[in-house]
Amino acid sequence: MDAKDSELGWTFNPLKIFRREILPLLADLRLAIALLLVIAISSISGTVIEQGESINFYQENYPEKPALFGFLTWKVILLLELDHVYRTWWFLSILILFGASLTACTFTRQMPALKSANRWKFYNKKQQFENLALSTEIEKASLDSLEKILQQRGYQVFQEGDKLYGRKGIIGKIGPIIVHASMLIILAGSIVGSMTGFIGQEIVPSGETFQIKNIVDAGIFAESQIPQDWLVRVNRFWIDYTPEGAIDQFYSDLSILDKNGSEVDRKTIFVNQPMRYHGVTMYQADWAIAAVQVRINRSPVFELPMAKLDTTVGGRIWGTWIPTKPDLSEGVSLLARDLQGTVLIYDATGKLVGSVREGMSTEVNGVRLFVDKIIGSTGLQIKADPGIPIVYLGFGLLMLSVLMSYVSHSQIWAWQESQRVYIGGKTNRASVAFEREILDILDRLDSESQSDRNLSPVSSIKTEHQI
Repeated sequence: MDAKDSELGWTFNPLKIFRREILPLLADLRLAIALLLVIAISSISGTVIEQGESINFYQENYPEKPALFGFLTWKVILLLELDHVYRTWWFLSILILFGASLTACTFTRQMPALKSANRWKFYNKKQQFENLALSTEIEKASLDSLEKILQQRGYQVFQEGDKLYGRKGIIGKIGPIIVHASMLIILAGSIVGSMTGFIGQEIVPSGETFQIKNIVDAGIFAESQIPQDWLVRVNRFWIDYTPEGAIDQFYSDLSILDKNGSEVDRKTIFVNQPMRYHGVTMYQADWAIAAVQVRINRSPVFELPMAKLDTTVGGRIWGTWIPTKPDLSEGVSLLARDLQGTVLIYDATGKLVGSVREGMSTEVNGVRLFVDKIIGSTGLQIKADPGIPIVYLGFGLLMLSVLMSYVSHSQIWAWQESQRVYIGGKTNRASVAFEREILDILDRLDSESQSDRNLSPVSSIKTEHQI
């Protein structure tokens, strides 16, 4: 601060600047809507663009010429980090800013509104009742009778001398605050999941044990979530086929093993039926053919890996080469499309020389070839997201708060002046139902009154439809 500022009496007050300049900006509804729009667009991009793939994948699927939509290339995707949208610094920053906007709106608008609704005051002027949406005046009515009727209808009643005030449905004013709180909880869960969760993929042959290591996407604090003290064993993988030969469902029988190799949990998983253990969820996502077990004449069983072959006509084919002579000078190729047990045999010239089913044999190149077993691999997608329970809590509160918001906040005032009683009320929603309730209250008050009145409350009531 320089001398001129001192002479003008100006001082730098961060708190005052925050309250006068920053807080109103954060609480601005237009900012919240703009942030929601950006979050929605970012989420759509994270859904449309494959997440966590290799650079080669994006180079093949998003080339520079022709660019998708005229601008979306693999370079743009990597530059904007659209290959892992939900873990980028800018997406998390938007979530935090949106959370700050919700918080500011809660404390500058919703909390004062609740505080105002929680305060009550008596009316003691005729003009105050005339300004209400519903009002009337009756003669020789009892405030004590009115208090009893309101209490029976669930109103909280305050009476002081010749003045009365009743209200109910204050929970309807709390609902919007819970809405904001639940959205903040959902945002917090999303941030926690983005920073501490991970996604892994494993292709594991039937009968093998593995530790989760192939992590394709992870938050900056995800290391503690990756299992180090337990393993997974694929006891068996199999596929059910329809009578037409199409895949019906594929299954993996999984066991969780501790450090000593003892089984601590076991479950058979299939599509949409995952296995969960210590915060880690394993989904059945893919399959492959890992190997084939064969024999030549009377040789021992030996296992050969099968590799996935590139095809130009679509579909998936796995193949391997089997020597039929000890010096490896001759051999045949085995091809398989699925785990139904049938393999095709091709000679060195690429000519189909036969086919054989699992557990059977055939004669090729002067030897007897036995195909004992085709071994499948299960493709597992493995996820851990510690933020999910927080998100579920937020959505639960959100549903509850929406129901709370539908509760009407109704208020009724009464003032007795000599032999005349003024009654009026207002509500924030369900005006027609509230009008009927007022009429019912006046009817009961009329029936309980022991004195004659010049005007019936039903005929003299002023409603908002008459204004």
